[in-house]
Amino acid sequence: MFHKVKSVNAIPDFKLSIQFAEGITKIYDVKPLMQKYAAFKALESAELFSSVETDVGGYGIVWNDDIDISCDELFENGVTVETPFDGLMAFSDATTLWGLNESTLRKAVAYGKLRNGIDVCKFGKQWIVSVAAMTREYGKPVN
Repeated sequence: MFHKVKSVNAIPDFKLSIQFAEGITKIYDVKPLMQKYAAFKALESAELFSSVETDVGGYGIVWNDDIDISCDELFENGVTVETPFDGLMAFSDATTLWGLNESTLRKAVAYGKLRNGIDVCKFGKQWIVSVAAMTREYGKPVN
């Protein structure tokens, strides 16, 4: 399964907090890469390390043209941590993971299949859905 990166934040001790599209948060320790690979040694600069960004499309994270880490590496070797936002995802991410149209999810809310305030919630223009509700109604993700 593909693990798309939604956001990344540099945290103390050369670690990264990474939120994945499927509603999982992981902490990834960059120090072993800094010790093993010369290119990652440049990340000892606090300014450079804190400039980390999500790669276009969520396929990984980048610092510059020479330093990046793939989403698979981050997911497989990161340590899962619990946050209050785990298990939540945007409709757009849910549609990608389950191979659905966003209108399908909006209709599911309108017809009570996904219950507003329990399974889903709208924040401004963005709908958020729980992974548990998606799995209950649509099975396991297909993508």
